[in-house]
Amino acid sequence: MGIKMRLVFAVLGCVVATTAQAQDIKTIATSGKWTAYVYQEDAKNVCYAQSKPIKSEGAYKSRGEVLLQVTNRPVEKASDVVSVVAGYSYQADSDATVMVGSRKFTFFTFAERAWARDTQTDKAVVAAMSKGASLTVQGNSSRGTPTVDTYSLQGFSAAYKAITDTCK
Repeated sequence: MGIKMRLVFAVLGCVVATTAQAQDIKTIATSGKWTAYVYQEDAKNVCYAQSKPIKSEGAYKSRGEVLLQVTNRPVEKASDVVSVVAGYSYQADSDATVMVGSRKFTFFTFAERAWARDTQTDKAVVAAMSKGASLTVQGNSSRGTPTVDTYSLQGFSAAYKAITDTCK
């Protein structure tokens, strides 16, 4: 999937996430630091697993909600879509760096979110997450404030299995 198409899905994801809040979001599994959810969109399941950071660093005064998510949208044939919600607007034309162990991935940013540039990177990140202990995200806010968020991957594999089984 090309970057333009990913950006379209990204914007749709933000809109849909807002719409989904008004719908019934059901918890399908909780494991370690991860929770898996499902909701209906046009009578089709959308599943996602998410976690909050266990540690956040940076000289910021305030931030919104910070999350790491993996989403499956079978109707769009989109699976393993990894995204970061930074809790602030990223610096324009900047990238976020995702590290899982010694593996480094570069995500593009738009507004408060960051995504992998292609499906192959998403799949590689998910594979690394399944084997790793922690993941860090480094980014810069629109004001230039650098941040580092650390996520535990404890429970990720079980939450990922739950979204994969529910959204085939």
